[in-house]
Amino acid sequence: MQAEAAASSLVMDPQRWGASRVEPRPPRFLDALQDAVIRSVQVRLGYVDRKGTETERTVHPLGIVAKGPSWYLVANTEAGRRTFRIDRVSSADPTCDPVHRPEDFDLAEGWRAIADEVERKRMPLEVRAVCAPQGIGVLRMGFGGRLEVGASRTDGRIDVVIRGNDEYILAGELAGLVEWIEVTGPPGVRDHLASIGNTLVERYGSDRRDVVRQDDNRGHRAVQHR
Repeated sequence: MQAEAAASSLVMDPQRWGASRVEPRPPRFLDALQDAVIRSVQVRLGYVDRKGTETERTVHPLGIVAKGPSWYLVANTEAGRRTFRIDRVSSADPTCDPVHRPEDFDLAEGWRAIADEVERKRMPLEVRAVCAPQGIGVLRMGFGGRLEVGASRTDGRIDVVIRGNDEYILAGELAGLVEWIEVTGPPGVRDHLASIGNTLVERYGSDRRDVVRQDDNRGHRAVQHR
């Protein structure tokens, strides 16, 4: 039973939150908490939240998740299911009381739901677009986990959703990809794209016309010289 518990107690999620490249040491209470998950015992947990407030509660550990360089404990509490960053745990004292584990709980599925909710809070803006098939690889490289690829349309183009925080910044990121994508919403992003396009034409379109005129003039002078 403990071997099965160990196999299902850990999920590795390589996608990082944000752009951090810091590789910290494993947190102090990681081993103790994973042992509690494997033995299926409750833990008296001390925890310091992001505001620096320290609390203590008894939790029912359900699993450990490695998210990029960070580690998280997924646990049931009196207030419902919660996720705790293990580097913020200030104490972890296992009890002799068994964990009340939902029969249908799956750590990988549970974590996907948690991660999706966190991403929606971090990146509340969703841009909807359709993308030519040859552009999907470019979008994956450019947006990573911020990109959701949907179904193909009858014309072969693919529905995509790209998450972000700011309409103007997202429009700027997408402006160079118009060869492959067509943004369908929200209207604010489309308006910013149109504005960016007008600015590009105003700034560089006249330069291009001047170059063409200069080339034409050179060619005309060359003909006269001959």
